[in-house]
Amino acid sequence: MKTKTEKKQKETDISCTAPDAKSVFVAGTFNDWDPKATPMKQSGDGKWIARIDLASGRHEFKFIVDGEWCCAPGCEGDHVCAHCVPNDCGTMNRVLEVQ
Repeated sequence: MKTKTEKKQKETDISCTAPDAKSVFVAGTFNDWDPKATPMKQSGDGKWIARIDLASGRHEFKFIVDGEWCCAPGCEGDHVCAHCVPNDCGTMNRVLEVQ
């Protein structure tokens, strides 16, 4: 039985398009930013997917594509991305809201 303080988990897909990548991981608030904790699987069309159980609420994350951290492949530099927010390191994080 769940208590009122426990958050419900929802199976959530996180995807990244990186057709030339050899490996892609996702790290964020949901796995203590561990760059090896959540490997993504290639779907065959250049897209990488991780299906993970996430608690409801806001989650920030980054992709690790062939060892390089990014909010999304090709999304670097000084520009505004609708899916990203600034972080304390001076870079950007992706944001995901789980209902």
